[in-house]
Amino acid sequence: MPSMTVLSLGGNAILPASRPGRIEEQFRVTEATMVQVLGLLRAGERVILTHGNGPIVGNILIRNEAAANLIPPTPLYICGADSQGGIGLMIQQALHNVSNREGIDTHVVTVITQTVVDPRDPAFANPTKPIGPFYSDSEARAWEREREWKMVADAGRGWRRVVASPEPIRIVELETIRTLVGIGQVVIAAGGGGIPVLQTESGEYHGVEAVVDKDLASVVLGAAVGAQRLIIVTVVDRVALNYGKPDQKDLETMTVAEARRHFDEGQFPPGSMGPKILGAIRFLESGGREVLITSPNQLARTLAGEGGTRIVP
Repeated sequence: MPSMTVLSLGGNAILPASRPGRIEEQFRVTEATMVQVLGLLRAGERVILTHGNGPIVGNILIRNEAAANLIPPTPLYICGADSQGGIGLMIQQALHNVSNREGIDTHVVTVITQTVVDPRDPAFANPTKPIGPFYSDSEARAWEREREWKMVADAGRGWRRVVASPEPIRIVELETIRTLVGIGQVVIAAGGGGIPVLQTESGEYHGVEAVVDKDLASVVLGAAVGAQRLIIVTVVDRVALNYGKPDQKDLETMTVAEARRHFDEGQFPPGSMGPKILGAIRFLESGGREVLITSPNQLARTLAGEGGTRIVP
């Protein structure tokens, strides 16, 4: 069987830099990323694409609030499902179009994906993930009373709601994804980390107000389908030690042991590179062969062994 790659796309792989962008701009950025994905398809690789949804699901939440007097707002997990469908369509069309121009017969499908989380996860007792718009002091106090939201001050810009970011346990649609990849489909799955759900003792699933880290969800999915490689596309060309400091050192390669040591030393903050390095460690310790971390512009060079950071067992 051909080898399998899970490609985790950060927001900068589908959105213009520094702004949400009009939909035409989003398609342009997504197509530029998909051009580089063609290298994997030409090599006969089986591919699963995952993606972030932060800015886009945030816009959906803002629309929720703006239209609250006209239609009932939808819960966060439904907003996540909406973003999976919209982003999935954009990636599907972009990959089909760039493949068609190159004469490559590519079949792409989006799977609306649920991720099971544990109701006892400590993240639920300590929500830290900011979502949605900014609110005034009076609005924040009102939503704390009326909606039982946890609100936090955000760098002098107002108040924002924070929700839990629990650990992903498993992907509900795993067998569907596995089947589709097996018949040659490029599958887009686990968008935004997947829609977080709790499973009852009777086996039913119910959405929960939370956000799952998309790189950690990609690891759970990749390990479950037996992927050999995980590629994380983010805002930097390479992982670095002492990032942003005069003695910054870009890393071409790391072993799992080195990645673990740097992680434990605090080199990779929780809000930026931390989840990506933790995900890389987990993926390799679960049997993966390599993890590549790079930016959208460097993806093709990284696949050719000329860029990015490569992490190995």
